Amino acid sequence: MALCLSASKSIVFNIICSNSTSDPFPSSSVFKSLKIPRFWPWQKVKMGPLTVSPMGFGTWAWGNQLLWGYQDSMDSELQQTFNLAVENGINLFDTADSYGTGKLNGQSEKLLGKFIREFPGDKQAKNDIVIATKFAAYPWRLTPGQFVNACKSSLERMEIEQIGIGQLHWSTANYAPLQERALWDGLVAMYEKGLVRAVGVSNYGPKQLLKIYKYLDDRGVPLRSAQVQFSLLSMGSDQMEIKNICDSLGIRVIAYSPLGLGMLTGKYTPSNLPPGPRGLLFRQILPGLEPLLTSLREIAQRRRKTIPQVAINWCICKGTIPIPGIKSVKQTEENLGALGWQLSSDELLQLEYAALDSPQKMIQNVFQTK
Repeated sequence: MALCLSASKSIVFNIICSNSTSDPFPSSSVFKSLKIPRFWPWQKVKMGPLTVSPMGFGTWAWGNQLLWGYQDSMDSELQQTFNLAVENGINLFDTADSYGTGKLNGQSEKLLGKFIREFPGDKQAKNDIVIATKFAAYPWRLTPGQFVNACKSSLERMEIEQIGIGQLHWSTANYAPLQERALWDGLVAMYEKGLVRAVGVSNYGPKQLLKIYKYLDDRGVPLRSAQVQFSLLSMGSDQMEIKNICDSLGIRVIAYSPLGLGMLTGKYTPSNLPPGPRGLLFRQILPGLEPLLTSLREIAQRRRKTIPQVAINWCICKGTIPIPGIKSVKQTEENLGALGWQLSSDELLQLEYAALDSPQKMIQNVFQTK
């Protein structure tokens, strides 16, 4: 019996049983393919009643023409990216009711719902999908009822009966503190009505995170997740304090922008910038990232990985659930390569020292609170 590792893109072992007098099989040879998963069941992450993959995918680009150049013609490949992700064990997909520019507002949710309905693969994999959507704190959403209606609208767009994680997209504490309480009560109401299986927040700083945790806890609603901009470009004191608070309270940290909008992919330089508003941001930050990019490149070459895979794996090693954005099959295949291995403690330190040595850092989200 020979054990051969195939050279295809999916990881497959072929067990070849050769024909011999002692061969118990009637055929001359038997080929059995065993697909090795990207990660093992014990590596999945518990989030209250939910079980999610150690990495999810973000869908901000789905419908966003301004930053990501979305066009309707991309939908076919977006569906392929979704199918590929689910087939490889990814079951967490992050979206928002505000994703999609202009008339395309809500397009990300619509596409996600459509792709789930039309998924051609394993039924159990389809049933295990967890959608985490965020509800915008628009100024006209002033009552709990209006926030609940926002949740119902998301359910209608996706054509599903229940959302996995309903999240408050940002806090209004900095500019409309009275609205904040109504939004919190809206989260409580949508949870009690069974519209969402769990609730979470996004862009909450340490102080507000503790406040909403206590407020929800007093009402019997567990806070299950906190989204924060978290990467080797965003590992400041606030991020680390949020991570420590979440660890102590049993809240899962979902790391958005783990690749710094693309700055940690190694694909861009000061003379090769992406089009649109991202290019303006990259022009300011990229020249100061050479120490970090050099370390990422060194480790990637040593590990036979890519720079994005190393950057995402760092987030996983720090105990977060990264949700890199995807809009192509190539991106999805590459990001999946961040799973199934682990950076060493020395490599983690090398990357973190290099990040500290890099004079530029990611600009923080304007909606991030203290």
